[in-house]
Parts: sequence; structure tokens; C-alpha cells
Amino acid sequence: MTFHKEGYTSLALAILFIFVINAVADYYDALPIIKWFVYLLSAFVFIVIVQFFRSPKKVIQLQDGVILCPADGKVVVIEETEETEYFHDRRLQVSIFMSPTNVHVNRNPISGIVSYFKYHPGKFLVAWHPKSSTENERTTVVVKANNGVEILFRQIAGALARRIVWYVKDNDPVIQGSEFGFIKFGSRVDLFLPLGSEIHVNIGDKVVGGKTIIGRY
Repeated sequence: MTFHKEGYTSLALAILFIFVINAVADYYDALPIIKWFVYLLSAFVFIVIVQFFRSPKKVIQLQDGVILCPADGKVVVIEETEETEYFHDRRLQVSIFMSPTNVHVNRNPISGIVSYFKYHPGKFLVAWHPKSSTENERTTVVVKANNGVEILFRQIAGALARRIVWYVKDNDPVIQGSEFGFIKFGSRVDLFLPLGSEIHVNIGDKVVGGKTIIGRY
């Protein structure tokens, strides 16, 4: 288990906050009950930041034709839908909701070349809102596999997630299971797969990024 680089600033601010409130409590010689409250609050803040930005080390098994899960969380949508940004046709959508307690590293579901990337500024509706996938702040990434099949995946900010981080751009080669981004403080990732793809998960399943097989194409 390691601490993700995206958490360094948050951890530094948390430590500064902890130092200040403890220094104030000591300087004014606060009552014991207040000091204990400050100690407990300090521990809570530190633990929350450390657990949120944890980044487990994973051994990824590369598999052609397999779509690996891009994020830890829970499957909340499996449906056929119209994809209107890139494909402009019918696709199988699989959506994964990430709660604040999940690991928030986002991983490439397949290996290939990034054939499309776009960042969209937007709103911060709750991640399960029907319009969050088209109106919230989000990124859209399309990766083309060696056999020409393209998979679209989308990072979507939620009500708490105020920062989406990505590490890819057009024409980048990517490896299945490697990090392509990070979303801070809970949100969701949508996958758009070719019709006829074999889906291996069900709604409500808890999934693990880079480990769980979402399906095959």
C-alpha cells in the first residue's frame, strides 16, 4: 500500500490544520474535554486523508479481448444507450460509482492507442443523477485496441468531487491496468462498449479497478 501523489497537497493542508488547532488548544490551555475533542478530530482528519489517497500495489494480468474494471466501486448501470459524443450510435453502458471510501485511482480497461480525448467543464450534480454523464465536469477517453475495437470511458465528477486528474492525451499508447487518472472525493466512471460485448458483472456488484473483468469484446 502506498500514498498516491495526488494526495500530497491535501495531506500537507491536513497536517497544517492539525498543527494549528492543537497549538491553539495548548496555547489557551483548553479544558481536557476540548483537548480530547481536538485530538480525536485531528486523528479523524489524518485517517480520512490517508485512506482516501491510498494506492494499493496491483499485479495486472494483461488479457487481449478483456475489458478490465477502470475503478474501485459498485456497478450502478448496465444498459444499452445512445453515445452522442464520439460514436453517435448505440453502445452498452456500464457505470461504476465510487464512494469516498473507495480507492480513487482510475485504470485503463484495455491496451491500445488513445484515439480521442476531451475535457468538459460542467456542473457537480450527484454522481447517480441521470444527467450527470452529460452535464457534469468530465473527461472522455477513447482507446483503440490493436484489432481496431474502440472502448470509450468517461471520468465524471460528482457533488463532492471537485477535481478530475488525467494522465493521457491524444495518440498516447496506454497499457491495460495502468493509471490514466484520479478523481478526488467520490464520483463515477462510465464505460461504453460495443453492442454484443459479453458482460461479466451485474448491477450492485462491488468491483476492483484493474482486477475485476467487466466483459469481453
